[in-house]
Amino acid sequence: MRSGPIISASGVTKTYRSRDVVVEALKNVSFEVTPGEMVAVMGPSGSGKTTLLNCMSGLDAIDSGDVSIAGQLLRTMSDDALSDYRASSMGFVFQAYNLLPVLSAQENVELPLVLAGHSQKVARARAAEKLDLVGLGDRTDHLPAELSGGQQQRVAIARALANDPAIVWADEPTGNLDSTNASEVMDLLVRLNKEHRQTFVLVTHSGAVGAVTDRIVRMSDGEIIDNGTARSGGAADSASGGASASPGAHGDSPGNPDESEN
Repeated sequence: MRSGPIISASGVTKTYRSRDVVVEALKNVSFEVTPGEMVAVMGPSGSGKTTLLNCMSGLDAIDSGDVSIAGQLLRTMSDDALSDYRASSMGFVFQAYNLLPVLSAQENVELPLVLAGHSQKVARARAAEKLDLVGLGDRTDHLPAELSGGQQQRVAIARALANDPAIVWADEPTGNLDSTNASEVMDLLVRLNKEHRQTFVLVTHSGAVGAVTDRIVRMSDGEIIDNGTARSGGAADSASGGASASPGAHGDSPGNPDESEN
């Protein structure tokens, strides 16, 4: 395991311009995550949380500053190299699941593996392994419409884990779920973090989600106002069920978060 940070950002700025409107989405942001850490990024809508996730993962280009993932400086990579790196070393979980409705759970998890160049045999075996890991080994042939919201999000988590990524980025992973399914999803993420040392960075409005992570990073108006302190509580103590405090309920504001950031 790496001794230094797996994610490192220094002096990152990001500005969006549309005609006469200028939005400073990120202002001189510095941010680090250590391997195996589970970090929540919290703040009101429009604070820059989703922009931070997009810039740290290389989905969006930054205006200035540096971002490194596992020692790899993202600005030195071509677009194609960065896309390949995301496919092989990062996983993504979104609020809306983003499953293809005509594919089964198994096929949804297989798809990124096949696109990454794995054989059908390898993709099938690994997809079955990941679905079993998230507790859906008996639902592999089900279409998304035949699964509950919580089960669909678990398929999305299995897909994010398919390539054994160094980092999983999750944007409001419980935002579309009721409290019961949200708790089950968070219990799963905490277990994956503790048992497999999977690094997670989660954007969330939910204080209950933040409470089960190792550290909460707080944002406001494009700035990190509190980088948080790693605590012995949080994810480690919640593995036995501490995520049950309705993490699906948005503690800061209702509705679809951070739409103004995308």
